[in-house]
Amino acid sequence: MTPRFHLAFPVDDLAAARAFYGGVLGCGEGRSSATWVDFDFHGHQLVAHLAAASAITRNAVDGDAVPVPHFGLVLGWDDWEALRDRLTAAGTAFEIAPHIRFVGQPGEQATMFFFDPAGNALEFKAFRDIGQLFAR
Repeated sequence: MTPRFHLAFPVDDLAAARAFYGGVLGCGEGRSSATWVDFDFHGHQLVAHLAAASAITRNAVDGDAVPVPHFGLVLGWDDWEALRDRLTAAGTAFEIAPHIRFVGQPGEQATMFFFDPAGNALEFKAFRDIGQLFAR
């Protein structure tokens, strides 16, 4: 079996989480209750729980103030571009606008950051050469 990650994270409104993760990001919904809901995050299990959100700090990465904590996916380049276009069409406010980071260096990548309705930071990235994922 290919390992899958599981992430439980706080949200303050399950309906807003369903609209964002299901509607905007296109994640299928799994099990749920009155206090949590599972989402299929490209084969990984995200669980939105009604809970208080954690504080966001920022770290400098290639000139960007990256929000921490954050989570997301490494997508194929075409999938990243399609998601960027879908998020833009949905009126998503980007915390860090879609762009290419580490240009001409090992690990060159497309990246974008935004917040879900509960204030959780997400990053989606892509590498033209996935072999550069852990390049130094």
